[in-house]
Formats: sequence, structure tokens, C-alpha cells
Amino acid sequence: MARFIESHSCFDCQCKSSIFNFLSEPELGLINQNRYEVSFKAGEIMFKQGTPSPHFLCLTSGLAKLYIEGYGKNLILSLVRPVEYIMGPGIYTDNRHHYSAAAVEDSTACLVDVNSFKQLIRTNPDFADEFIRRISMMTIFNFEQVVSLTQKQMHGRIADVMFYLSEKIYTGNPFEMTISRQDLADLSGMSKESAIRILKEFKDEGILHIDGSTVHILNPQQLKQISQTG
Repeated sequence: MARFIESHSCFDCQCKSSIFNFLSEPELGLINQNRYEVSFKAGEIMFKQGTPSPHFLCLTSGLAKLYIEGYGKNLILSLVRPVEYIMGPGIYTDNRHHYSAAAVEDSTACLVDVNSFKQLIRTNPDFADEFIRRISMMTIFNFEQVVSLTQKQMHGRIADVMFYLSEKIYTGNPFEMTISRQDLADLSGMSKESAIRILKEFKDEGILHIDGSTVHILNPQQLKQISQTG
């Protein structure tokens, strides 16, 4: 289960989200007084879909996944790297989580009282503007995900996920894939068996080299063409 860890001060923290740069010293002090730090083991639930949302979560280390629990299977909306915050639309509607979050790797996070956050949104227009900008970027990403999942064939979806992991999550090529094959399938909206089969096809065709958890995109041009043609 999640564990409380020794709390550091927001004022000298080296791993806080850049959105907090828009806060004055007293405003940052408000956040500092209304938060606590928690550690999660890989696989642990950070919060569950349908439960109350009294806090927003700022991931300070590790890797997390956000996913919708559907009818018998999950759909991963995105992966979250440090230092980013996780906050759903429920804080301004019904105070419920509308998706679940789980640690992919051993992770740490700050949980901040949502009422303190709302107070800063109301009183600090620059902070509110940056918050809206980030929510808008997340919405655009979700639109792109919808296009990939609904208009592309399975090969195109796996190609999109490979680029997403390489460019946005692990920021390298080759990269060490810490998500499971099931997570890969849940990101691309298909069965685990289908995802593994397509990965093997890409490997046999020399598009990818896969050695355990290490993935190397050998032919990004061909993979991009597969992504574009779907």
C-alpha cells in the first residue's frame, strides 16, 4: 500500500512542476501547508475511478499510467512522467475521479488539497492561465488518441505507441520499456495477443529490435509510414 514519506519543503524542492513557478511565496506556502508526500510501489493504485477526489497529485519520481476501467478491459489514456500533475475534470463537476491512476514504476508523489488549488486558480490569473493551457494540451492529445484508436488499423496504432514511448515518455531510441505488454495493448486499444503479434512482425521485418525490455526503432521512416497510412 502507499506509504507516507518524509516531507520536504516546496520552497527548496527540486522536483516540483513548473506550473508552481507562477505562484508568489505566500501562495507557494499555502500549497506547502496543504500537501503530503507518498511513495507507491510499481503496480499500486494511486487513485481509483469513481472514488472521491479531495487531492490532486503531482508525480515527483517514477512513471504512472492513467486509464479508464471499461467493460472487462482497460484503456490507457496516457502515461505521466515527473514532474507533472494528475488532476481530472471531476474536481470541477462531481468531485469524483473519472479515471484511475497506477504506478508503472516505483514512484513518489505529492498530494495537494484540491481546495487550496482552487483558491489559487481564483486569485492568481497567471497560474489559472497556465493551468488552462495544460488542460488544453491534454485535451488535444486525447483527440489525437481518439483518431488513432478509431481510424487506424492495429499496425498503425502500435506504430503510434512506439513513437509516443520513444519521443514523449522515455525520450530516447533505443529505450527501456518499463510498461508491460498488457499496458502496451491497453494503450493501443487491442488485445495483448494482437499487440505481441504485431511487435513480432515489426521485429521480423527489421523495423524494431526488441531484446527483453529494450526496444530500438531501427527504421523510423518505415514506422512513420505505417503510422500515417494506418
